[in-house]
This record gives sequence, structure tokens and C-alpha cells, in this order.
Amino acid sequence: TGAGGGPVDRILKDGHKAQAESRLLALKRLFGDRLYVELQRHGEYDRTHERRMVQLAYEHDLPLVATNEAFFPARDDYDAHDALMAVAHNAIVSNDDRFRLTPDHYLKSRADMMNLFADLPEAMQNSVEIARRCSFVLDTRKPILPRFTGGSDDPEDAEREEALELRRQAVEGLDQRLAALGMAPGYEEKEYRDRLEFELSVIERMKFPGYFLIVSDFIKWAKQHDIPVGPGRGSGAGSLVAYALTITDVDPLRFSLLFERFLNPERVSMPDFDIDFCQERREEVIRYVQRKYGREQVGQIITFGSLQARAALRDVGRVLEMPYGQVDKICKLVPNNPANPTPLSKAIEEEPKLQEAAEEEPVVARLLEIAQKIEGLYRHASTHAAGIVIGDRPLSKLVPMYRDPRSDMPVTQFNMKWVEQAGLVKFDFLGLKTLTVLKTAVDFVEEQRGIKVDLAAIPLDDTLTYEMLSRGETVGVFQVESAGMRKALIGMRPDCIEDIIALVALYRPGPMENIPVYNARKHGEEEIASIHPKIDYLLKETQGVIVYQEQVMQIAQVLSGYSLGEADLLRRAMGKKIKAEMDQQSVRFVDGAMKNG
Repeated sequence: TGAGGGPVDRILKDGHKAQAESRLLALKRLFGDRLYVELQRHGEYDRTHERRMVQLAYEHDLPLVATNEAFFPARDDYDAHDALMAVAHNAIVSNDDRFRLTPDHYLKSRADMMNLFADLPEAMQNSVEIARRCSFVLDTRKPILPRFTGGSDDPEDAEREEALELRRQAVEGLDQRLAALGMAPGYEEKEYRDRLEFELSVIERMKFPGYFLIVSDFIKWAKQHDIPVGPGRGSGAGSLVAYALTITDVDPLRFSLLFERFLNPERVSMPDFDIDFCQERREEVIRYVQRKYGREQVGQIITFGSLQARAALRDVGRVLEMPYGQVDKICKLVPNNPANPTPLSKAIEEEPKLQEAAEEEPVVARLLEIAQKIEGLYRHASTHAAGIVIGDRPLSKLVPMYRDPRSDMPVTQFNMKWVEQAGLVKFDFLGLKTLTVLKTAVDFVEEQRGIKVDLAAIPLDDTLTYEMLSRGETVGVFQVESAGMRKALIGMRPDCIEDIIALVALYRPGPMENIPVYNARKHGEEEIASIHPKIDYLLKETQGVIVYQEQVMQIAQVLSGYSLGEADLLRRAMGKKIKAEMDQQSVRFVDGAMKNG
């Protein structure tokens, strides 16, 4: 029936017994033996009113049930929750007139509840009965996608139709690519055909033809409407099928990219293309997808902003009425690194001044204690910058929905991780400013000089361009415009596209230490050291330095007999740095290497 805020309880409390009784009987007619009269005991509850409610239940032969409205885990979390309530209502903790709960609104144990309702044991027993009646297991769903081809209502027939359509488009697309751009040096047409057949067989076996067709469709639409699309980024560039469908513009054979890094036949997981669109026209592509599949079947994905250490301190300091200057001084003692935030507990442990302040002033100790308890809690909801989901039915039939006041587009209440478990497939529509700048530049050149520039046809071996790069003249050039990158370019003196690719891959914490080694070997100042003769050819392009994840996978294949699917599992384990997985892979790698001699 609901407790204090329920439709019966509230009216009875206002003294309208007949009306409360009428509502209770109406509920009994609707729910039969599934109706329970709910009782809660928090703080100084109204015993007289509870007796009236119990009497009403007995008069109409209705069972009682004891419940507990929990807002925080333990009783000693009350102060932190109370401060959080004050933050949410833009109030101060000392204001007695604001809405507040009691210290009893914690998650009580069975023993706590048994003691609390010792006079009504049947109310406790009925909570067990309800739990038994509510037996439910949430099933995870297989990937849900709209049918691209329409046609048959039979799922198996629809899958066959999509597989045939993907095969037709991929074969025709590859024919067009090879006719227009030719093959990578050292490769024959049969190698392209065999690679395409292998990828198609994996895609069909994993039941993902529809995904590729959907992505290809909206990218083709964007290109037909003169909306700039990125050439390909991330592991998706390793797919020849994607290249044939014009999802990407990168020939994976030309750049030794591996399909298994994108879609691993030995580990079923959804493919995930990161697709860049012109920042100013990205919305047009999303609107096209909405028109094609239905407005209620396309939505954005929610994200939750959490309280970081400094924000938690400022919020708590405000509701505790501490001077701004004092709180600001404490905040500045906490390291500020948004990419890798320092937990407040660690900051206190490592910063003696924070410890001293807490020891000297009780209010600071209270500030730090409460801030640690609310740190990491969700503070606000927003929408994912790029993620879009497309369902085969209205999304409201699959997941709970949220209405973003800043947009007319549906938003899932499940975040990126949860929507996947619910069966929805995420598509990344990234808005990239660089594509907008490039389009503006191309239009400007045509307008001012009468020259129509085709970005896809720009040669990769232009000497003047490499001379410019070697001088570090790259302000405004995507990914190589920072001061550090310009310095690295001057040191490398690149003369081929492979040098640029290697530099972009190496220019990050850790691998950056290999840039001087790469440069010295490139310019003949240092001899290329062989890690092992069997893998020298794999590292020739990168001066004997392991730069790419693809190289890691190929090394595992050559030295230890891994399949490329297994090697992708090794790569993932290395990325996660989970000791148990790494230990398991270490045994597999060493055993395989010993067997290979």
C-alpha cells in the first residue's frame, strides 16, 4: 500500500478514515491476495497512526509487511547523506527548516528489523513471503539491431538475407576499390579475395552482417550529401570488409592491419567502429538514422558525472558554512588531474598539511570525513558525446528512458556498459573539428584559386610536405601541432608516411622513451638491435622498436604459435594489466615459444 506517502496511509493520517478504507478496498479488489499493508518505523514514528493502520488491515483481513526505506548504507553515514541533501537543495546543514531524513534511514540488518518489529512478527515473516513471490532473474539479451533488409519476418531467413546482401556489397565494393586504387605493393588480388572471404565468414558466423550494413548505409548517405567523414580510426581500420563498404578509406593490407584486433573469432564481442563526422554536420547524419529506423528506436546514451575530490570538498564546505578561502586552500592541497583523479583518502595520506589541518580544526576533520564518503557518487546526468543506440523496436520497450531537457532526442537511462548488457548496440558518431576545418580549407582553395582538391587523392610521398614536417611547421595540423610533437618531428625528420604513423603511436607516456631510439636508428646513428631473428622482419618498418599492438599479436603468432584470435586475447590482457590473466598468458607464451624452438 505504500507507507507514509502511500495513497491509503496519507489519507488516514489526515483523519479521513472512510476515504482511506474505500481506497484500501479498491486496492484489494484489484490485487487480491497480493495486497499487503506496509509499515515503516523510522525515528520518532507516529505510533497512534500506526495502530489505526494495523486495525484497518485486521478489519479487512489484509496481511501486514514491514519494510525499511534505506537512503544510506550504515547509521554513521547519516551526516554525509544529510550534507548531500543540503547540497542537492542548495541549503546549509544548520538550517532546521529544510527537508531532512533521520539517522534510522540506513540499510538495516535482519536482526535490526526483527528487533524493531518484535511486536509484529507476522509483518517480518510476510517480507520473506513477498521475496519468494518476487523470484526474478534478469536475462542478458543477444545483440538487438533493426533488420536492414526488411523482407522475411522469420529471424533465420532475415539473417540469411542480410548475409547475402553484405556479401554482395562487399564483393562489388572491393572490385571498385581495386579498380580505382589498385593493390598494396607486394600483394596479389587473390590475397585480397581470400582476406575478404575470411572476414565475411567470421562476420556471418558471429551474426553481425546487419551491423556492417547499417554503418555502411549511414556513412554512404553522409558522403552522398557532402558531409566529411573520417578515413577510419581505431581497430575498425583493420577490416577489409569495412574498406570495401567505404566505412573506412584505409587499405588494411597496405598498412599490415589485422582484422582479429577488431573482430576476434575466438571472443564474441560486438564490433565497434569509431566514426568521425564533420562537427557542424554530425547532427544531420543522426537525423537521417532517426528517419530511417524510427525516432523512438534511436537514442543517445546517458552518462553520469561523479563527484571528484575537489568538487566534494567545495560542496561540503559550502553546506557546512566554512569560509570560501579556507576550503579553497584545502582543495589546492589535493592534486588536480582530471584524467587520473587522486582519491581524497590518498591525498590525505600523502599530504602532511591536510593531516595537520584536520588535527588542528574539528570542522576540517568533519569536512574531510564527509567529503570522502560522498566522493565518487553521481552528481548529475548528461549524454554521451558520441554514443547512439538503434533498436528494432521503440527503445522504451527495451530499457528505461530519460528526457534530456536540452534535446528532443530520447536518451537511455542505462549507461554505455548497461545498454550493451540489455542487448542494445552502440554506434559512435564522433564530431571532429578537424574534418570541419579541412572542408573549409578545401572550399576556400576552390573559391580563391579555382583548384578542386581531393583529400583522398593527396599523395603520401610528397617531398615538400615531409620537408615542412621536418622543420616542425605543423601549427594547426591534426595530432602533430603541439610544441612537444613539433620538437619530436624535428628530431625524427620523417620522410615517409610510416614515420608519421610511428611517431603518433609513440608520442604518449611510456612509449615516448623509444622516440630517441627510433630516430637514432633511422639516421644510422645506432645499430638496429635484433630482439630475435624470427621477428626482425616484423619490426623492420619501425627500426626494430615494438610500436603497434598488431606487432605484439604477430610476434605471439610467430614465436609462440598463437592464432591471431588468441594473440588478440594476449593483447587485451596486456592492456588490462590484470595479474591473473598475465600469468596465464605468460605460461602459454613461454610453452609455445619452447615448442617452436
